[in-house]
Amino acid sequence: MGPRLEMRVPSLAATHALAAAVAALARAGDVVLLAGEMGAGKTAFAQGFGVALGVREPITSPTFTLVHRYDTDGLTLHHADLYRLDHVAEVADLALAEMAEDAGIVLVEWGDVVESTFGDHLLVRLAPDDEDLEARLVTIVPTGGAWARRWSALVTASERAVAGC
Repeated sequence: MGPRLEMRVPSLAATHALAAAVAALARAGDVVLLAGEMGAGKTAFAQGFGVALGVREPITSPTFTLVHRYDTDGLTLHHADLYRLDHVAEVADLALAEMAEDAGIVLVEWGDVVESTFGDHLLVRLAPDDEDLEARLVTIVPTGGAWARRWSALVTASERAVAGC
């Protein structure tokens, strides 16, 4: 079993701070998959991630449009939601990996359902904490070399971000 970071995130502000820490280390071509049940905090994480990248418009879940594109002064954020897709072929039709190659980062809600179709990626799994409705239990797992090379920095930044909230 490879590297994995497990942490308790106590609030929405801490979820945004954690997402910002991940975004600060993200590079063009990265894919970040968000996993968790309805209401687990995937869109909240996406909002914190996007704001940290410099997205100036409201970030909403693209459940019905499937992909939202947000341009920033640097990278383009492609925010996808696979909840409504029934088949892996439908995901392939979206060409998410190709979006990342064009100076962009792809952030995919419900991405764990097709995780095997992505190469290098970072999986962020969020779950409610049964003892505290505001808190989330977060597990972050890198797959492939791209995130593995940044793993130490990611762990340090994530822990500092959450501790600061």
